Amino acid sequence: MPSIHDVAALAKVSIKTVSRVVNKAPNVSDELRERVNAAIEQLGYRPNQSARRLAGGRSFMIAYLYSNPAPAYTGGIQSGAAARCRDLGYHLVVEPISDGGEERIEVLDRLVAALRPDGVFLVPPLSDDALLLDRLAEMNLPCARIAGTADASRGGINMPTPEHAAGRMVADHLASLGHKRIAVITPPPTHKAALQRVEGFREGMAAAGLPIDDSLFMQGSFDFASGIACAEALLQRDDRPTAIFATNDPMALGVLTLAHDLGLRVPEDLSVAGFDDTPASRTSWPPLTTVRQPLDHMGRAAIDALINGPGEPPRFTFSLVARGSTGAATP
Repeated sequence: MPSIHDVAALAKVSIKTVSRVVNKAPNVSDELRERVNAAIEQLGYRPNQSARRLAGGRSFMIAYLYSNPAPAYTGGIQSGAAARCRDLGYHLVVEPISDGGEERIEVLDRLVAALRPDGVFLVPPLSDDALLLDRLAEMNLPCARIAGTADASRGGINMPTPEHAAGRMVADHLASLGHKRIAVITPPPTHKAALQRVEGFREGMAAAGLPIDDSLFMQGSFDFASGIACAEALLQRDDRPTAIFATNDPMALGVLTLAHDLGLRVPEDLSVAGFDDTPASRTSWPPLTTVRQPLDHMGRAAIDALINGPGEPPRFTFSLVARGSTGAATP
């Protein structure tokens, strides 16, 4: 098996230069990097990870912690983060963790003690988990938070998302279709960033001069079952809404399922909009109108912030994807 000495000899550089190239250090010229990488490829060299960790004082591991019940959301971010870790010579460790109780701190403590990751990144609702953030600060462990809210000021690298503007986009879309009686299935209260979607939606309704009936706002759990449960309560009303905005796709898909069970036509009898643009939103019938989040980009950005430093905060663009589940309101 070729060694680092063999690579250095073939590339005509020092062992230290090979190490810097392997560890993706910035202080290597393009010419030297290309020469070393060519030698590595020619020899089929694979770095000894234990020696690499000892030499650099790093584990070359990043931990991704989540408790979000929407698997397509967490999976989309994980895919981007894993790809970026691969690019930079790191490994991604994924750990589901509860969003309540002391056990989440125990899980964090065990993970850090066993693997000693070089950083941690969090997605909602953990991005605003005060106890978890305080523990990470005590450990002096670099932390990146996707969609942390302004009131969560406990350090770390926060990467805000345009939740409010996206909620406004959905309201503008439904209002433009002539809907006046619109229901909203809201997030759990721990998902503080997603609650901004509701604020933006309310703003859009007010701007369109539409009445806001608080009885049409029902709290969901960000899962399929709660979408069905909320839709059942909303659609059995005598004054049922003509449109429902569910603040994530799994809940919106629950609404679609119940609407079909009740014999309602979508979008002729009921328009349905979701949020996240998950793969299931494209294969539902009809395909779901939703808001697209750049999940892959968000995962990559979290890794870049932890490994290369925060730099300028990334700008994430959300966009409305209008599909067949929304249509003109019927008189």
